[in-house]
Amino acid sequence: MTDNEHETGRPDGRPEGRPERRAPARVIGTPSTEAPLSGAPLSGTPMSGRPGAADEGPVLEDPDFPAVPGVAGVVPQDERTARRAERIAALCFLLAFAALVAFLVTYVRLQTGGLRATGASHVALGGTLTLALLALASGIVIWVRQIMPKYELVQRRHPMASPEDVRAEVAATFVRGAGESGIVRHRLLRRTLLLAAAPLGLAPLVLLRDLDTTGVPAAQLHRKLRHTVWGERTRDGKPLRLVVEGTGQPIRAADFNSPGGILSVVPQGYEHDLNVLAKATVILVKFRPEELKAGTNRNWTHDGIVAYSKICTHVGCPAALYEQTTHHILCPCHQSTFDAADGARVVFGPAARPLPQLPVGVDEEGYLVARGDFAAPVGPSYWERGDAEARARENGGHL
Repeated sequence: MTDNEHETGRPDGRPEGRPERRAPARVIGTPSTEAPLSGAPLSGTPMSGRPGAADEGPVLEDPDFPAVPGVAGVVPQDERTARRAERIAALCFLLAFAALVAFLVTYVRLQTGGLRATGASHVALGGTLTLALLALASGIVIWVRQIMPKYELVQRRHPMASPEDVRAEVAATFVRGAGESGIVRHRLLRRTLLLAAAPLGLAPLVLLRDLDTTGVPAAQLHRKLRHTVWGERTRDGKPLRLVVEGTGQPIRAADFNSPGGILSVVPQGYEHDLNVLAKATVILVKFRPEELKAGTNRNWTHDGIVAYSKICTHVGCPAALYEQTTHHILCPCHQSTFDAADGARVVFGPAARPLPQLPVGVDEEGYLVARGDFAAPVGPSYWERGDAEARARENGGHL
C-alpha cells in the first residue's frame, strides 16, 4: 500500500512535453519525501557540490563541530589523536600478520594422527586464526573511528534513476572519500594492512588440502576408498591381529567365548591413526552356532565369532549399540538397525545396505586375525561403490 494520492496528471504545472522524473511510491510508515530521513532542518546553508541542493531545503550545521571549509557537515579528527590511532592500528595489522603466519606454520608443521595431537592442532589453528581476524578487525575499526573525519549528514529521498550529473558526483565522492581515509597519505597504515591481508587470502587455499588426505591421484581415489588396511600384512608377512579399541589388547578366541558378547576392535599397529580407524573399526559378536542364519558367511567366522564393519552404511556413524536378545545392531544417529545373526541385514531405518563382514580366523598363537579385507566398501555410498560390489559378487566375495 502507498499513500501517494496523485498517480496521474501534473500537479506541479510543468509543461506537457517535458518528461517527469518521479520518486517511487512511498510505503506507509516510511518518512515523507517532504522531510529528511533523520533530524530536522538545521540552518539555511545547503550542502555544497550537490546539483539541486538548494531545492532540497536547508541543512543544519552543528555549532559544536566546525565544518571543513567547502565540505558541509565534515569534521576532521584531532591530529594528535589521529597519529596515536595510526600507530595502534598499524600495531594491530602487524599482529594480524604474525598470527596468520603462525596459523600457516602451525598447519604445515603440527601433524595430527592421535587424539591429543589433533586436539592440540585444533587449539593452535583456532587460536591463531581468531587472533588474526580480531586484530585485523580492531585495526580497521580504529582507523575508521579515530582517523577518518566525522560526518553530519541529512539524506533525502530521490528518484530511483540517477542522472549523469549524480553519477559524476558519486565518482567524485568516492575519490574524495579515498583521500579523506588517508589510504594514500598514511603509508604505514596502507602497507601494514596489505601485509596483514596477504596471508589471509592464502589461508583458504591451504585449507583446501584437507578435502583430500589420501595422498593419491584423483584417478586412483576410488581404489583407496574401496579398501582398508585389513587386507595388508605385517612386516613379518603375517595377517593383522584384532585388538581391543582403546587398550590395544590382542584377543584370543578362547577368551571371547560368552554368547551375546560384543567388542569394538581395530587393526593392530593402527590404534592411533584416525584416518585408518575411520574405515577399519570393527565390532565382534559372539554367537552360538545354531543362532547364525543364512545371510552370514560362515566361512568368514571362527567358532561363532562374527566381525562386521562398525561404520554405518547410511552416513557413516558408528553403529555400536547391540541388543542381545534380538541380535540387532543399532546406529544411534538415524536408527538404522541391522540383524547381526543374518549377515547384518538391514531390518529398519534409512540404511540401504548391510554392514560388510570381515573374514576372521586365528593365528598359531590363538589370537584373532583378519584373513583379508572386507568384501564390499565400508561406510556410506560413493560414486563407484556399485561397481565395487558387483565385482565382489563376480569374484566370489572378494574385491
